[in-house]
Amino acid sequence: MKAMEFPGKGLAKGLAVTLGTMTKRAHTQQYPDVEPDLPPRSRGVIALIEENCTVCMLCARECPDWCIYIDSHKEEVQVPGAARPRQRNVLDRFAIDFSLCMYCGICVEVCPFDALHWSPEFEYAEHDIRELLHEKDRLEAWVATVPAPPVHDEHGEPAKEQTAAAKRSGHIGG
Repeated sequence: MKAMEFPGKGLAKGLAVTLGTMTKRAHTQQYPDVEPDLPPRSRGVIALIEENCTVCMLCARECPDWCIYIDSHKEEVQVPGAARPRQRNVLDRFAIDFSLCMYCGICVEVCPFDALHWSPEFEYAEHDIRELLHEKDRLEAWVATVPAPPVHDEHGEPAKEQTAAAKRSGHIGG
């Protein structure tokens, strides 16, 4: 048989927690005056390195919010020794609408050419929602705030890209 609990037991527990919290100092930081200590590699805004973008459109296709807009045109490039000129895509417009973005990071993960990176910059609020559509020039300005990647462990295994490159150049016997 279940033991009887006295009425108001939950209320008493809640009041005990409240009294215990009231006696301690608050840990609130006054944000504009005191800069917050962000964890390393924190997500803020997405930065674009335009030179790395090949207009493959993977980021725009994989974005669940459809907040990435890309426009491009084809340009002929003369390759020495080639019979005919090649074509390459040239980026005209790259924009991210941060009013729609849910900061999932899928675009950063799927970019095969490391054109997109997370910046820890989080102070980009606007008074007008239309100003949250960041074009490529503004996205490139965030690149300066992107932290360097963590250092590779010198006692660990080399990256698979380094191993493959070494095999191709003949430095590792296989």
